[in-house]
This record gives sequence, structure tokens and C-alpha cells, in this order.
Amino acid sequence: MTIDDYDAVYACWMSCTGMGLNTIDDSRDGIAKYLARNPTTCFVDECDGRITGVIIAGHDGRRGYIYHTAVSPDHRHQGIGTALVEAALQALAHEGIAKVALVVFARNADGNAFWQRLGFTSRDDLTYRNKALAELTRIDT
Repeated sequence: MTIDDYDAVYACWMSCTGMGLNTIDDSRDGIAKYLARNPTTCFVDECDGRITGVIIAGHDGRRGYIYHTAVSPDHRHQGIGTALVEAALQALAHEGIAKVALVVFARNADGNAFWQRLGFTSRDDLTYRNKALAELTRIDT
């Protein structure tokens, strides 16, 4: 994925229910910053010149993280999501990362089923917390 893909990637995200975006991290500038830090671990799928899937992945040197994995609704059940995850996991492993985490909204039944099918387990011993350091607007699809 490159920043030139941004508009098509954003359109893909918006076509998918269950996504949780925001106006800072998921802006063109926010994604450009993320890609500059993680240039080899983010991928798109294209079909006939149209982006049909995306995965944003990166790491902090210790743990890998996956964000905003999406496949356009009209291209699902073709193995695109699985291929994107495999590409991201291989890229993270190549960078020496041994463990990967992600967050899925509890209300996103399709997303949770997808990740479970791929062997990602749910943790009941954690409480997810976060704190905004700047004012942002959430965009839930």
C-alpha cells in the first residue's frame, strides 16, 4: 500500500459495516505517517484496477498490530481477506515480530468470526483502555 491508494482505501473502509475510523489517525496525513513508519507491512488487493481489500499492519519493535482490515462487500468470500492477513503476518515475521494483536468491535459479528476462523483468540483477562490526546471525531460504519 502507498499513500496514492488512500482515496480508494478510504472508500473501501466506508463500504464495510463494523469499521471504526477517526478524523486524525485515518486522515490522509495520519495514514501517510503510518505508512512512512511501516512501509512494508500494509497491503491492498486490486481487481480490475479497483482496490477491493486493505490491511493496515505495523509494529513497535516488540508486538505487531493489525488495523482496519476490510474487503469490499461485493468481493468477499474469495480469499482476499485471508491473503491480506497472510501477507501482513509474513511481513511482520520478516521484521522479527513474533506476536500480533488486533481489536474488533464486539458488535462486529462478521469481523469477529473472520478473525476466529484465522486462529486469532479472544482474551478475557484484559481491559482495553485508550485516551485521546487530541480532539477527534469517530466515524463508525
